[in-house]
Amino acid sequence: MSTTQRFSIRSPKDLARTITEARLARKITQSDLAVATGIDRTYLSRMENGLEATQLERVFQVFRTLGVQIEARMDSELE
Repeated sequence: MSTTQRFSIRSPKDLARTITEARLARKITQSDLAVATGIDRTYLSRMENGLEATQLERVFQVFRTLGVQIEARMDSELE
Protein backbone atom coordinates (compact mmCIF):
# COMPACT_ATOMS: atom_id res chain seq x y z
CA MET A 1 0.00 0.00 0.00
CA SER A 2 1.45 3.35 -0.97
CA THR A 3 1.09 6.49 1.07
CA THR A 4 1.46 10.04 -0.14
CA GLN A 5 3.28 12.85 1.60
CA ARG A 6 2.28 16.36 0.58
CA PHE A 7 4.40 19.49 0.68
CA SER A 8 3.18 23.06 0.44
CA ILE A 9 5.81 25.20 -1.28
CA ARG A 10 5.42 28.94 -0.80
CA SER A 11 9.05 30.05 -0.70
CA PRO A 12 12.56 28.98 -1.67
CA LYS A 13 13.00 27.80 1.94
CA ASP A 14 9.95 25.52 1.58
CA LEU A 15 11.37 24.18 -1.67
CA ALA A 16 14.73 23.49 -0.02
CA ARG A 17 13.02 21.65 2.84
CA THR A 18 10.93 19.62 0.40
CA ILE A 19 14.01 18.51 -1.55
CA THR A 20 15.78 17.49 1.65
CA GLU A 21 12.80 15.66 3.15
CA ALA A 22 12.05 13.80 -0.08
CA ARG A 23 15.70 12.81 -0.49
CA LEU A 24 15.94 11.57 3.09
CA ALA A 25 12.64 9.69 2.82
CA ARG A 26 14.06 7.86 -0.21
CA LYS A 27 17.27 7.17 1.74
CA ILE A 28 19.33 8.79 -1.01
CA THR A 29 22.57 10.61 -0.24
CA GLN A 30 23.26 14.04 -1.68
CA SER A 31 26.06 12.47 -3.71
CA ASP A 32 23.76 9.82 -5.19
CA LEU A 33 21.07 12.38 -6.01
CA ALA A 34 23.65 14.68 -7.56
CA VAL A 35 24.90 11.89 -9.81
CA ALA A 36 21.35 10.82 -10.74
CA THR A 37 20.35 14.37 -11.69
CA GLY A 38 23.64 15.57 -13.16
CA ILE A 39 23.90 18.34 -10.57
CA ASP A 40 27.13 19.01 -8.69
CA ARG A 41 26.83 17.81 -5.09
CA THR A 42 27.96 21.14 -3.66
CA TYR A 43 25.26 22.93 -5.69
CA LEU A 44 22.65 20.45 -4.43
CA SER A 45 23.83 21.09 -0.87
CA ARG A 46 23.48 24.83 -1.42
CA MET A 47 19.95 24.24 -2.78
CA GLU A 48 18.99 22.20 0.29
CA ASN A 49 20.34 24.96 2.54
CA GLY A 50 18.39 27.65 0.70
CA LEU A 51 21.52 29.35 -0.61
CA GLU A 52 20.59 29.15 -4.31
CA ALA A 53 17.40 31.14 -3.93
CA THR A 54 17.93 34.53 -5.59
CA GLN A 55 16.15 33.68 -8.85
CA LEU A 56 13.61 31.50 -7.08
CA GLU A 57 12.59 34.32 -4.76
CA ARG A 58 11.53 36.33 -7.80
CA VAL A 59 9.44 33.42 -9.07
CA PHE A 60 7.75 33.00 -5.69
CA GLN A 61 7.11 36.75 -5.52
CA VAL A 62 5.21 36.49 -8.81
CA PHE A 63 3.29 33.45 -7.52
CA ARG A 64 2.36 35.24 -4.28
CA THR A 65 1.17 38.28 -6.24
CA LEU A 66 -0.98 36.05 -8.42
CA GLY A 67 -2.27 34.01 -5.48
CA VAL A 68 -0.63 30.85 -6.81
CA GLN A 69 0.42 28.11 -4.41
CA ILE A 70 2.61 25.17 -5.36
CA GLU A 71 2.03 21.77 -3.84
CA ALA A 72 4.14 18.69 -4.32
CA ARG A 73 3.41 15.13 -3.40
CA MET A 74 5.68 12.20 -2.88
CA ASP A 75 4.28 8.70 -3.12
CA SER A 76 5.89 6.11 -0.90
CA GLU A 77 6.64 4.03 -3.98
CA LEU A 78 8.41 5.29 -7.07
CA GLU A 79 6.27 5.17 -10.17
